[in-house]
Order: sequence, then C-alpha cells, then structure tokens
Amino acid sequence: MDLSHLGGRLRRLGAPLRGRVAARRVLQGALAAASALALLVWWLLASEGPSYPKAPISLATGVSNGVYEKYGVLLKADLRTALPGVRVGLVHTAGSVENIEDVVSGRADFTIAAADAVEAYHGPGKNDLRACARLYDDYMQLVVPRDSRVQSTRDLRGLRVGVGQAGSGVNLITRRLLTAAGLDIDKDITAVPVGIDQAPSMLLHGKLDAFFWSGGLPTAAVAAMAAPVDRIRLVQLGDLVAKLHAMGPEMAYYRQAMMPADAYPKVQDGQAIATIAVANLLVTTDHANAGLVQRLTKAVIDSRDSIGKVVHAAQLVDLRTAVFTDPLPLHEGAERYYRSVKP
Repeated sequence: MDLSHLGGRLRRLGAPLRGRVAARRVLQGALAAASALALLVWWLLASEGPSYPKAPISLATGVSNGVYEKYGVLLKADLRTALPGVRVGLVHTAGSVENIEDVVSGRADFTIAAADAVEAYHGPGKNDLRACARLYDDYMQLVVPRDSRVQSTRDLRGLRVGVGQAGSGVNLITRRLLTAAGLDIDKDITAVPVGIDQAPSMLLHGKLDAFFWSGGLPTAAVAAMAAPVDRIRLVQLGDLVAKLHAMGPEMAYYRQAMMPADAYPKVQDGQAIATIAVANLLVTTDHANAGLVQRLTKAVIDSRDSIGKVVHAAQLVDLRTAVFTDPLPLHEGAERYYRSVKP
C-alpha cells in the first residue's frame, strides 16, 4: 500500500498544530510575565506602606528649650520623608496638661504627654484619647544654686520656687511633690509659674532660689547652667516616692529612679541622684486616620537613633516597650504597625 500521500497529509495537519502550540507557549509566557509584573507592582505599593490623607497635621510640643520642643522639631523633619505630601506644623505649649487639652479639642492632631497628666485629665473627649507609642521617661529635677542650704523638698519653705507654667506637666508633678513633702504651694513657698525657658536664667541671676523641672536626660538648658563653671546642684527627691504612692492610685505612674551620674557630670560630682520618673506617650485620638497613624508610629520608631544623637532621651525609645502605653489603649493604626513588625 502506498502511504506517501498519507505522510504528506499528516505533515500538512501538523504545521497548524505546531503553530497553535507555539502560540499557546507565547501566551503562557505573556501571562507569566504579566503576573510577575503585577506581583512586583503590588510589592512596591505594599512597601510604601498604607495610604493616608494628605491634609496638614499638627504636633503640640512644649516650651522653648524643653525636650518636647526639641524632639518635635527633629520628628517633624523625619516626617517629611515618612509622610510625603503632608505638611506638619508644631504647636508650642506649656506642656503635658495643655497638650492633652489641645488634642481633645482638635487644636492639635498629635502630642507628647506624660502618663500622669493623661491619667489626671477628666475633661471632654477623655475616652477618645489613644496612644501611638511609649517614648522615654521624664525625670523630675530640683535645681538649686551650688551653695544653697536646700537638701530636700521640705527645705524649700519660705523660698522663691519655679513650679512650672500653668498647663505644664511640671506644675502637676510639683504640686504633688510639695504636698508629699508637707508643704502648701500657696502658703509655704513663693510659687513662680515659669518653665525651663526662663527658670535657669532667673536662678542664676538671683530671682529664684530653686526650680523644678521634669524632662528627659540630659536637658540641655540644665546642662548649660554648669558651664563654664559649676554653679548649680541637684536635690534628691527619692524620699518622696513612698509618700506620693500613699496619696492615691493615680500616683502609680511615678516610679523611683536614679538619675545616672553621667546625666550632668559637672553637676552631680560623680554621684547618682535619687528621684522619680514618669513615662511619656505619643498621643492622638481615635479620630486620627489609621494609615496616617501607622506611618507616623513607624517613623517614631525608625527615627530613634537619628533623633537620639541630639535628644539623648530619645535613645530610650524601644520597639519592645513602645506598646506599653497605660493608661491609654493603642490606636488602631499603631496596633497595625506593631503587628507588622512582630517577630
């Protein structure tokens, strides 16, 4: 039987088949390339982080020369990269108490406030408050001239004392410390409502006998008072911790702490100073956009080292402790960030 004509027919049928196979392979390759491209685009978008509104935001800080103010200035610079398209403004305030009022009233979107001041606030919007992170601890500092007779808070009786501005966390703690020491702020001392922007100069010029300050270590304005010669001394406050705690459960946010000897080397004569400390929180409200908060929280953690070169207290910002924001719950956006980096 002659099968030559059958072979030719099969060859003619095979050509279209081979073409369809080749076309299918080309199509499969194109689909694979498209899938890879889509995956790459998704990855790039995901790496940029969550979406967020581009509206301006504001951060309430504190008084000039204070740690809050310096921290805010440096964080604002980092947020230019972390929040492209968002203009960040700084609101200068008296401190923690005023900061909380500014956030709940909408005058500021974010702020830094001490945990004791957050607990003490009982005004409108308290239940709306949320935390992004625990930052660093403030240390209470009682500063006097080098030759002062003051050895404890009780020795301030009859003296002119800087007690912090109204609306500041310093003023809140100072009132409580004086009460723990058995002193009436209105009767037993001459209370002068000044903060770290004015108190150092007033002390050095004889217009104050002492002043209280609560801030991260070291506070530049305090360190500057020891140069070029040692003109000041720090007074221990450790004897008041137990008495503070006995005043009520809201005093639990104060803990006993030692101001390390190298905080102010020229002031402390190589000695650690017993005092009290309280945690600082980055605060907002539950109205803040979750994507914005997630990005901002990430920026706070990521900027620890760069900010810490200038504001040494910021070196203590730690991912492991940032979630402990008592008395406030974490904001939803902050929770998302911490979950994303959980090992």
